[in-house]
Amino acid sequence: MRDVIIFHNPKCSKSRETLELLKSNKIQPEIIEYLKTPLNKDKLLQLMALYKGDVRDFVRTKEDLFKELRPTITNKEEIATLLEKHPKLMERPLVVTSDRAAFGRPPEKVLELLT
Repeated sequence: MRDVIIFHNPKCSKSRETLELLKSNKIQPEIIEYLKTPLNKDKLLQLMALYKGDVRDFVRTKEDLFKELRPTITNKEEIATLLEKHPKLMERPLVVTSDRAAFGRPPEKVLELLT
């Protein structure tokens, strides 16, 4: 079984649902509460490299803070800088294996990582 990490926000229903889905599939992921342990820019760039979708998916653009800041997010460097300063803007949950990453939106999406 591969190692699985979930970047988790326990206040988020999708994050909780994704964690439960993993556990119901006999996966005990390492849980990182990214709001308590914010990620640095290098780690964010590593995670983006594992993600096969648009890196702008990492940003919660509907958050009031995002609308207030109106940041430029045209490339992964800008996104990583933004998320390092404002971890609340990181999409969640993010589930990572050694070679891939997926967001649990919907939660079932992360099951693709396990095949």
